[in-house]
This record gives sequence, structure tokens and C-alpha cells, in this order.
Amino acid sequence: MANDVQVVGDIPVETREAVTGVVRALEKAFNAKDPDALGEQYAHDSSWTNAMGRTLGGREEITEFSRPAMKGFLKDSRARYEIVRMLAVAPEVIAVNVAQTPVDASGEPVRAPHGRALYVIARREDGWKIVAGQNSAIDPPTD
Repeated sequence: MANDVQVVGDIPVETREAVTGVVRALEKAFNAKDPDALGEQYAHDSSWTNAMGRTLGGREEITEFSRPAMKGFLKDSRARYEIVRMLAVAPEVIAVNVAQTPVDASGEPVRAPHGRALYVIARREDGWKIVAGQNSAIDPPTD
């Protein structure tokens, strides 16, 4: 993940590290095609809208939706997640903009739709979790 993260508001270093850890764990789970590890990054009562516009509610639904997707249409997909911006929304609630770049198995970018995600990450009893989010697919750069 890039170090050029725009930080808006007073976000302690420990909070930045915790939030970055959630995004790193999400990326690792996605690339490993591990729906259980992916689901663990979401709060039990979270709300997530995927890149196809489907809204899922809660960790269990997100995990179960991800299981066949990761074995099906996402099985060959890999991505690098880069935090672009962190915004302090409230105490222990951070909005995070993430750029998702499709990559091959060696980590080299490939020509495919990119993603732009907004995660709202908050401290919960079981740690820092995604409580809400939206993912948008965007066309690859034309460079």
C-alpha cells in the first residue's frame, strides 16, 4: 500500500495502523479467495454494496455471497488495494477511500476494470471492522 495517504482530521497513528490493517487483511483474503477471512473484516451488522450494486447486510451474508463468487467469476481475479484517503468521521470511525488495481499472480498490473471503494471502519468490541461500504467498478486507465 502506498504511503501517500491523505489524512483528513485528527487520526492517531495507532488508529491509522489499525485501519490500514483491516484493508490489508481484506486484500489478502480477496487474493487468497478466502471468504471467511474476508467476512471477518466486516462488522456483524455491516452494510456493503458491491461493484454490481447489490447490497448485503451483515458479516454472514457478505461471507456467504463471497463464497461462490470467489470460486466462480472472481476465481482468477487479484487486486492491489491502496489507501488514498482517510477521513475522521467521529471518534473511532474512519472513512477510507481505496483504489483497487487488478494484478496478475506476480503483482503486476493487468488491463481490467479497476475498483474504487469507500469503507467506513469503526472500532467494535471485536476490533476494527468495516461497518459500511460501497465498491464501484471503473474502466481501466487508457494510458
